[in-house]
Amino acid sequence: MGAFRFQIAVSVDGFVAGPDQSEDNPLGVGGLGLHEWIVKLEAWRRPHGLEGGEVNASTSVVEEMQSNIGATIMGRNMFGGGPGPWGDDPWNGWWGDNPPFHTPVFVLTHHPREPLEMEGDTTFTFVTDGIESALAQAQRVADGRDVLLGGGANIAQQYLAARLIDEFELHVVPLILGEGARLLEKVGELKLEQVRAVEAPGVTHIKYRVLNPAP
Repeated sequence: MGAFRFQIAVSVDGFVAGPDQSEDNPLGVGGLGLHEWIVKLEAWRRPHGLEGGEVNASTSVVEEMQSNIGATIMGRNMFGGGPGPWGDDPWNGWWGDNPPFHTPVFVLTHHPREPLEMEGDTTFTFVTDGIESALAQAQRVADGRDVLLGGGANIAQQYLAARLIDEFELHVVPLILGEGARLLEKVGELKLEQVRAVEAPGVTHIKYRVLNPAP
């Protein structure tokens, strides 16, 4: 079975999004600054159908991050659509007609919805019976490859607290947000092993392995 992992950009003071998040500004005030390093990369732009981009020390990190993925899990906020029932004509999310995942994606939500098939082999399945169910379904279709947790912070906290994450990588950006969505809260006493640290322009990548998984 592959690893269950996530990666996320984080400010020096521990926030993965700024304050005042909204549908119009999902990363909150200042949150876009967390991702300036990656949107410049050729390794990120190419899968999103964009040309050009830089090649630097972050390239191998991003290429590894995008490899060996058999399924993805995300929360409803990351998929898009706001709270409450989906309605009669639900929005298809932030990701456009051809989402960049190209794998099955399992969306954690409190409200049922039929699966959504998109271009490029991406199918969104909406899971209403909890994080363990979403992980079990994702691991089944991943067929031995890794399952990637796409986010956001609240979902990552739930999986970390349940000790279901195998490893994660923080992309630490030299930015102070002051407030917003903090990642490592309500996760209990995690025991971690640092796997590596990679310094790159505008970011430092630190990868950890979780040493105290769920019994």
